[in-house]
Amino acid sequence: MSELNTTRPVHYNSAKISYEEFRQVLIEDYKLAVQSRYVSLLGRKEVLTGKAKFGIFGDGKELAQIALSKVFKPGDWRSGYYRDQTLAFALGISSIYNFFSQLYANPDLEADTSSGGRQMVAHFATPLLDEQGEWLDQTQQVNCFSDISTTGGQMARILGLGLASKLYRENPNLSHKAPFSKEGQEVVYCTIGNAATSEGVFWETVNAAGVKQIPVVISIWDDGYGISVPNAVQTTKGDISNLLRGFQEDEYGTGLEIFKVKGWDYAGLCEVYEKAADFARNHSKPCIVHVVEVTQPQGHSTSGSHERYKSDDRLAWEVDYDCNKKMRDWLLESGMAEEHELEAIENEAKDFVRQEQKRAWADYRKTLQTDLEGAIAKLEAINHHAVEIPLKTLLSITEPSLKEVYVNVRRVIRELRGEDVAGKDELIAWYKQQREVNYDRFNDKLFVDTAHSPLSVPVVAAAYDADAAVVDGREVLNACFRENFHNDARLLAFGEDVGKIGDVNQGFAGLQEEFGDQRVFDTGIRESAIIGKGIGLAVRGFRPIAEIQYLDYLIYAMPVLSDDLASLSYRTKGRQKAPLIIRTRGHRLEGIWHSGSPMSVLLGGLRGIHLCVPRNMTQAAGMYNTLLKSDEPALVVECLNGYRLKEKMPNNIADFTVPIGKAEKLREGNDVTVVSYGSTLRIVQEAALELDKLGITIEIIDAQCLMPFDRDHISVESLKKTNRLLVVDEDFPGGASAYITHEILEKQGGYYHLDSQPKTLTAKAHRPPYGSDGDYFTKPAVDDVVEAVYQMMADANPTKYPPLY
Repeated sequence: MSELNTTRPVHYNSAKISYEEFRQVLIEDYKLAVQSRYVSLLGRKEVLTGKAKFGIFGDGKELAQIALSKVFKPGDWRSGYYRDQTLAFALGISSIYNFFSQLYANPDLEADTSSGGRQMVAHFATPLLDEQGEWLDQTQQVNCFSDISTTGGQMARILGLGLASKLYRENPNLSHKAPFSKEGQEVVYCTIGNAATSEGVFWETVNAAGVKQIPVVISIWDDGYGISVPNAVQTTKGDISNLLRGFQEDEYGTGLEIFKVKGWDYAGLCEVYEKAADFARNHSKPCIVHVVEVTQPQGHSTSGSHERYKSDDRLAWEVDYDCNKKMRDWLLESGMAEEHELEAIENEAKDFVRQEQKRAWADYRKTLQTDLEGAIAKLEAINHHAVEIPLKTLLSITEPSLKEVYVNVRRVIRELRGEDVAGKDELIAWYKQQREVNYDRFNDKLFVDTAHSPLSVPVVAAAYDADAAVVDGREVLNACFRENFHNDARLLAFGEDVGKIGDVNQGFAGLQEEFGDQRVFDTGIRESAIIGKGIGLAVRGFRPIAEIQYLDYLIYAMPVLSDDLASLSYRTKGRQKAPLIIRTRGHRLEGIWHSGSPMSVLLGGLRGIHLCVPRNMTQAAGMYNTLLKSDEPALVVECLNGYRLKEKMPNNIADFTVPIGKAEKLREGNDVTVVSYGSTLRIVQEAALELDKLGITIEIIDAQCLMPFDRDHISVESLKKTNRLLVVDEDFPGGASAYITHEILEKQGGYYHLDSQPKTLTAKAHRPPYGSDGDYFTKPAVDDVVEAVYQMMADANPTKYPPLY
């Protein structure tokens, strides 16, 4: 392990830079450190005085981040930690004005350029897309992947961001690389707090980075605590770099390079980062920089005080070893600066920060004031007692909020119901217009919604030769993937068992041999890392298919899926996208493990990802074709028991498409509408034959996609005919079946066409025991569907359909 712990002079080439130029560089660095510190101090005050909701700041880490900024080059990437404000200022990712605008949650994207008021302060992002959703040239800017608050959440995606550099370097003829890479020279810089190194995703990522030799530099800001919990409780040996010694590069060149340096040692920091950047950029070597003796002058956040858990000795030490104080002392002792010069810098920095804060607050107030003045004007035009108190409330507000404005406007609209009052219509019209404005401020861009949306891909039907081969379903998928790999060099596939054996169900069989192990490859058993790798590759211009072997295993990747991928478009207001396809399989596998159907978990956690549930492999292939022609993330759940069922082979295997969010009517019927999907759909189809014998015909709707669900509303059209609804799936009670019922009855208005109570038929509340008998008694079987439908008919006409039991 390399240890650079003592202050030393920075080595510079005097032929290239004069002493005065060098001195000015240091002065400017100190100026930035002082500015950033004042941002932290003033930001905390703004929260404590009620002008902002919450604050978390980067005080104590200024010098390390300035040193880190010096090795960034255009095209490089930051995947960081919400204490990186100094780094963001140094790189131009954000400004002090932008920072305070985000602190106030200004919904104007020109003010909070990272998230348009949607993210907490210090969550940075750079635009990767233009207004049409097309990729910007990433090689011309420092790129910042949108931050998330999840501790350790920034780790997984660095695998894909860095792997992309290796792939571009080793495949220089990739035609799509121009806006994404310059010969693969880009480095990924990741930052993380010391306590978050206890997270599993940290260890998954570090391990995978060593295996793949990813060009990444991971900085660990170590202030000795995780909120109030000291390192001795967080980490074995109390020292993360000591704990990581087993990852240190060996004589065979495998492993990581690990550095340890003090956070107040500016010269040492600069030297360490120069070496680490060289290892990563020129040798594709992952590096860890453990920055120790970092202080946190204001404690963890605005929600508490560190005096509650730090000893007097520790607090005194933090004053003495504050990095800004140490640099100030060094500048004076080395003769680089005079006392009056530094005092002038400090006073100017304080004035500048205050000026930018005031500007950000004034601009935020303008946004509020526009709505406030509009509301007041409309209320003043109404002569009615119901307006009096709300109007006075708005006129007396000293610190307005949009919530207060619209609470009072909506109160008036309710009070004026049924009243014919002059000005009422104008108020309602203004409010409806503002609803659209506020939707744009707070609700849009769950998806990037570009011309390349999968919802806009033209539908091309599968075509068949007269003598089309009838093959196993897995062969349809395999042919689809093979043809798409031929057509698009951006396409990659990876996951457990995907490479050498072509996945456990042979969907990728033979593709590694045909296209090479850079395009089709195995990974370790690390689901978070698999998804993170896919996200990073997708952001850098590749089209990855990340396989999670079974549906249940998605649970192990949920933080990355939910917090990062699903929210990416929304939290950047459509300025970043990651068109990742996640492939998995599920349903009907027997036993407690692997056999769950956690659709309700996915529906609750993955808004922002299309959720496709094809009934067979031909439908799955058509969905993959659609998704590969578009630019939004999706999860495809294939039917586990469908790979060996026979299907015809289309002759346009890579060209036909299945629309996303379109349900399909599979069977006409008159008595009950039955909606299902995936493997359970075949149970319903078998039940239909039994019900025919009982004189009951059911209309079967295949949902095909849960998010979005049935965009053409064919479910409610069926319900208009049958007036009865049964939803069948093998999720837990109250899960996906409840979601579908809500979609049909509430969103589609199906409630008004019911003649009897709608029903759901689901799996039991527990997981199935092992064996076919366990499956029969815990998940919907043919008999269950038959009896559920029959009972609905018996409830309506007991004479014609006498009780079964």
